[in-house]
Amino acid sequence: MTGEARSIPAALDAVTGYWQPYRLTSVNDYDVKVVKLRGEFVWHTHPDTDELFLVHAGHLVIQLRDGDVTLGPGDVYVVPAGVEHCPRADEEVAAVLVEPRGTVNTGDAGGDLTAVVRELEERRGPPG
Repeated sequence: MTGEARSIPAALDAVTGYWQPYRLTSVNDYDVKVVKLRGEFVWHTHPDTDELFLVHAGHLVIQLRDGDVTLGPGDVYVVPAGVEHCPRADEEVAAVLVEPRGTVNTGDAGGDLTAVVRELEERRGPPG
C-alpha cells in the first residue's frame, strides 16, 4: 500500500455499501479512508481526535449542535475532537476521511452502523 500511487476515483469505484470505510493508504499513525455515504449517520463524538472530511463527489451536511456545515466537491472540514456531529447525505456522497488508525466510525455511540475498516483489493497495472 505505501509507496504506490493510488487513485481516489478507482478506490471509490471499488466501495460497496454506504458508511463502510475502506483504507486507501496510511501515513504515520493515520488512515486515509474512502467511503460512500447516503442517508443520516448517528450522532457521535470522537473524544480524543479530530476527524477530517474531504468531499470528492456529492454534497455532505455535517450536522452540529450549533449549526450545520455543508460541503460540496473539493471541500474539506475538520470536526474537532469531542464535538458531537452527525453526517447526512441526502444523495450519494463519495468522500475521503483522515483519522488516526483504529478510530471507530461511530465514535462513542456504537450501534448498528459501526463498521470495521476494510482493505481495498490491490489493483496492479500502470498508473493513470
